[in-house]
Amino acid sequence: MKNYPPQFKADAVALYESRPEATIRSVAADLGLNPETLRNWVRAAGVSRPRGRRAGASVEPPTALEAENATLRKRIGELEEEREILRKAAKYFAGETRW
Repeated sequence: MKNYPPQFKADAVALYESRPEATIRSVAADLGLNPETLRNWVRAAGVSRPRGRRAGASVEPPTALEAENATLRKRIGELEEEREILRKAAKYFAGETRW
């Protein structure tokens, strides 16, 4: 049984929260975790995803350029978060290895 540092757990849960289209299984696969492990961390953190927009909320649709910018900003955030998680994991496991 592997022990993960609390910061890694928090980062993994944050990654899952930041990607509404992703499943626990896909995020766990990206991080090299067992899906049940990530699911337990998500439950412990009390994460609940929004179920969509409320009825009656009228929002003007964004222009094509605004929509693309929003998509790209979101993707950049995801990639930066994934990179940071991988850096922390590499640092953690490098310190654990004694050859």
